[in-house]
Amino acid sequence: MKNTILGMLVMAFSLGAITANSQSICLKGADGKWYLLDGITPCPNTIITAVPFLRIVADARSGALGDAGIAISPDPNALHFNDSKLVFAEKNVGISATYTPWLRALGLNDVYLAYLTGYYKPDDLQAFGMGLRYFSLGEINFTDINGEPLGNGRPNEFEVKGSYSRKLSDKLAAGIGVKFIYSNLASGQTVGGQEITVGTAGAADVSFSYESPLEMKNLESTLRLGLAITNIGSKITYTNAANEERDFIPTNLGIGGAWEMAFDEHNSFNLIFDINKLLVPTPCFEDCDTDQDGIPDWKEDSPIAGIFSSFGDAPGGFSEELQEFMLSVGAEYWYDKLFAVRAGYYTEAQTKGARRFFTVGLGLKYNIFGLNFSYLVPTTNQRNPLDNTLRFSLLFDFGDTAGN
Repeated sequence: MKNTILGMLVMAFSLGAITANSQSICLKGADGKWYLLDGITPCPNTIITAVPFLRIVADARSGALGDAGIAISPDPNALHFNDSKLVFAEKNVGISATYTPWLRALGLNDVYLAYLTGYYKPDDLQAFGMGLRYFSLGEINFTDINGEPLGNGRPNEFEVKGSYSRKLSDKLAAGIGVKFIYSNLASGQTVGGQEITVGTAGAADVSFSYESPLEMKNLESTLRLGLAITNIGSKITYTNAANEERDFIPTNLGIGGAWEMAFDEHNSFNLIFDINKLLVPTPCFEDCDTDQDGIPDWKEDSPIAGIFSSFGDAPGGFSEELQEFMLSVGAEYWYDKLFAVRAGYYTEAQTKGARRFFTVGLGLKYNIFGLNFSYLVPTTNQRNPLDNTLRFSLLFDFGDTAGN
């Protein structure tokens, strides 16, 4: 579907023209913090990265749990959250295919995210994973600032990933993943005298998982914990300019937990939480280009330097740093390991994106086949790309329990 407005946004984003404060005029208060012109409302300061599709949760199971998934029981979609937990999977082989419609509430039918993942366990100590993530922005009619047509295009992005995980003990595992990232937003177009090119980057994920039974009277339970640092990689650019401005990819720190309780052989219940933080420098409000080279100083940090500086660079100090943590909580009920009912909630600070929504979903499991559905229910007036959208995932697992 042709979409002129979306085309203009794609081209603007490819040049880094959209900034955290482009819609706000902020003033510094007497307390050293930044506010909108009313002097009361904190100034929005959303962290900006390129290729944000890497952080979209495609898995419908996690999508029904408020986007939590770092420590839930393993399936092929672990490649998005936490590679290391694949080694705890019950079966030798698993495959998952997910489809996530995007911006359906705007009437777009050709914008979507597709995600194909799989793993193989040669034994009980190690696991290999592969994944392909593809994001289509549909057909776009590009125009210039005067509305004159510049031609049509089909922007798209994808990620190819491989991973390896291994048990360090009966309860602890580590994993590493490597990926190639391709982003073609407006290749071949020219804006401001600069030709837009394809952006590419390489990145790695590092993760750890802990899984252990908990002894409780008259109740079988399992505690799962996970930690993952994802998208540690090179910056990305969409031009070949001599003094080109490179954008950070969404490096992320995630910590998660899941407590599974089996009341009897037919009924079990899971409580799940995830905490996430982008390991990317926070945009500044003043003195952003001290060397006068046309590029904000925070954008000139290396990817590794940006990870460390991200814990102490917020203009609003420690209180703003705390606002950069995003929280997901979820609950999951299983009957006879065949039918699941799920619900969750996601929240982030008003000044860091203001996304808040409830999620609900169902899951079915029969023999080697699994099917998950999720639905997002917004709780604010802010529109979400997944408003009124049903996501679904197909899963297959094969073979005996590895090691048996």
